[in-house]
Amino acid sequence: MHPSEPPQLPPPAPPSDLSESHPPQTLLDIITSVLSLLLISSLTVRSFVGRWQVLRSKLCSLQSSLSSISESPHWNENFLLHTLFPSLLATLQRLKALSDQCTHSTFTGGKLLMQSDLDIASSSLSNHLHDLDLLLRSGVLHQSNAIVLSHPGPGSDKDDLGFFIRDLFTRLQIGGIEFKKKALESLLQLLTSDEKSPTLVAKEGNVGYLVNLLDVNSQPSIREHAVVAVSVLASSSEESRKIVFEEGGLGPLLRILETGSIPLKEKAAIAVEAITADPENAWAISAYGGVSVLIEACRSGSQPTQTHAVGALRNVAYVEDIKMALGEEGAIPVLVQLLVSGTTAAQEKAANCMSVLASSGEYFRSLIIQEKGLPRLMHLIQDLSSSDTIEHVLRTISSLAVVDSVSRILSSSTVFIIQLGEFIKHGNMILQQISASLLSTLSISDGNKRAVSTCMGSLVKLMESPKPVGLQEAATQAIVSLLTVRSNRKELVRDEKSVMRLVQMLDPKNEAVSKKFPLMVVTAVLSGGSGGCRKRLVAAGANKHLQSLAEMEVTGAKKALQRLAGNRLKSIFSRTWRE
Repeated sequence: MHPSEPPQLPPPAPPSDLSESHPPQTLLDIITSVLSLLLISSLTVRSFVGRWQVLRSKLCSLQSSLSSISESPHWNENFLLHTLFPSLLATLQRLKALSDQCTHSTFTGGKLLMQSDLDIASSSLSNHLHDLDLLLRSGVLHQSNAIVLSHPGPGSDKDDLGFFIRDLFTRLQIGGIEFKKKALESLLQLLTSDEKSPTLVAKEGNVGYLVNLLDVNSQPSIREHAVVAVSVLASSSEESRKIVFEEGGLGPLLRILETGSIPLKEKAAIAVEAITADPENAWAISAYGGVSVLIEACRSGSQPTQTHAVGALRNVAYVEDIKMALGEEGAIPVLVQLLVSGTTAAQEKAANCMSVLASSGEYFRSLIIQEKGLPRLMHLIQDLSSSDTIEHVLRTISSLAVVDSVSRILSSSTVFIIQLGEFIKHGNMILQQISASLLSTLSISDGNKRAVSTCMGSLVKLMESPKPVGLQEAATQAIVSLLTVRSNRKELVRDEKSVMRLVQMLDPKNEAVSKKFPLMVVTAVLSGGSGGCRKRLVAAGANKHLQSLAEMEVTGAKKALQRLAGNRLKSIFSRTWRE
């Protein structure tokens, strides 16, 4: 047969017909035959020689790829080839027809049209080469396709799962829309059925390609599945989250959060919150203009979107370079509103974010006050049940309390002071510490001090706790503040347990508590000169410990011992020890 003559082959058929009527081996034989003719004819073309040189290079690569496929032990079991081979054959047959026209010495057709046809065929050939190369590199042709036909069970080993994942991503990148949808559905089933699978998917799969499917131009159902898959990967494990970020996932997710449908926004918000939980990733929010996107999502998004978007805001609030942008873009009014109307989870995250910002400086404290955040915070702690949210609210209030006007409001609020007393009695140690610290720093009236006298026993008990750091000091200072009221001093010494705890803390052998703390309290108890208070402390054994501490020259011990002894012995002590 002359190279320029068309091959004696069956007429081209639509890919679907070919895939149904010919087994893979037959299709491969036909493709190989056409390819051989093309390789010969590409050497004899006389028109558009430069383009045919490029095409010949691609045809040689195709020949090598087909040879590798035929040598793979299970290539004819892979259903993807049922789609790839008919399409490839159609491209080669089109190229053969074009080569026949280009072998004549004088080409009489339209040159621009021929150039366009050759470029289109060359592009199609490149796509086929890419798909075949991807199929070969995946390794799925070297293992029986039987495992892929069903989802790996719970007992599957890593090798089986790895093969399954590689096959899924091969189908995702090579197949048509239906192949992609089925591959994504299987991927989602895997991601949600095994908590270890996201890490393996990130390792074995092409997460970068999955991220590309988030593009607005992707087919809607494909994009929707891809968003869910990326969201699961970002929120499942540190390894998979890192790869989603490194493959550029944050930018597309923010665009979805800005312009996507409600379900897609919710999934994107989950992923963005998870990605920004890593401080090394959080800085990138500003690079994508994400601060305004997150604030708008908190303002107008659905409840799930708000909950996760405010979580992302909380994450980036720790980044110094982004902190100011939160204020400038209007985050504070949105946070204040979420404290009132958000879900329980949104309230906690908003309170946390606000506490971070309030502690960072005067700028944010002023913004919170301007937005009437203080009365909302004070009201909120009356209704909250989550100790974590209460903690963040109290931290915010504590930061605001450095402002004189706020301090006056807090000090005069009997309801707020009583609430602090309740937290000291019934809260966890963090709430107890923050509440004790506030009690000690606020200028509370005697009436309000009497109103919270019942928390003094709890404060004495907290003095024994070495952790968290600062708790002993906060508890001590709070008691000392409350003991400026005479009735509170009498009430404390009537509490036998509290008196015994104080005396035990004075014991020099007790090294768990710095002696300055119980000495401060004993001195405060005895400051009014009450004989009843002295008698109760002496009866509990305080005198012996105070004498030992005074002999050890512990600061404050001499003064406490003088007060315990009363005026009768004051002159003796003043001659023995110098003030």
